[in-house]
Amino acid sequence: MLKESKNRILIMAVLCAAFLFFGFSGEDKISPRLQQKLNAAVQSTFELEEFQLKPIAVTPALNQQTAVELGGENLFRILKEDALVGYAYLGQAPSMKDIFDYVVLFTPDMAVKKSKVLIYREDYGRQIGSQRWLKKFIGKQPGDVLAYGEDVDAISGATISAKSMTKAINEVLESMALLTQEGVVVQ
Repeated sequence: MLKESKNRILIMAVLCAAFLFFGFSGEDKISPRLQQKLNAAVQSTFELEEFQLKPIAVTPALNQQTAVELGGENLFRILKEDALVGYAYLGQAPSMKDIFDYVVLFTPDMAVKKSKVLIYREDYGRQIGSQRWLKKFIGKQPGDVLAYGEDVDAISGATISAKSMTKAINEVLESMALLTQEGVVVQ
């Protein structure tokens, strides 16, 4: 009985170590569901059937200067037959009790073409996914700053998520301004 208990503990320890090693090593990968939603957003926004998403490498030193995390797979050039169509930034922002995934799509000259909430994980606050509300971000350029409640309408019942999305867009615009200045993305 004691030997069986020790074996179970050893197996659990090995499984936990494997999970930690494989679960946290390497680059962040986009889930298949999120990848599908990202692809659909790019297709509908840029009216493309065929395109490629090419990750943009950002050095760790430059990444430390940005307002948003740019490691892993969250910043892309959108290409059609090697021609630049635009850029995509895939991010996460906090809602009341969880996080939500969003994308900001940029034109080649770095104006926001569209922002979209891809996956929202709560029952309340879904109004931030409304294109009527999100259209306030269209046309904004790197370096622009939006004030919640002034430039961007407040949403009753979605205050936390709406403030969070506004903050997230501001941080993406700030980060893209730095990447443009450093020549990582071309305006």
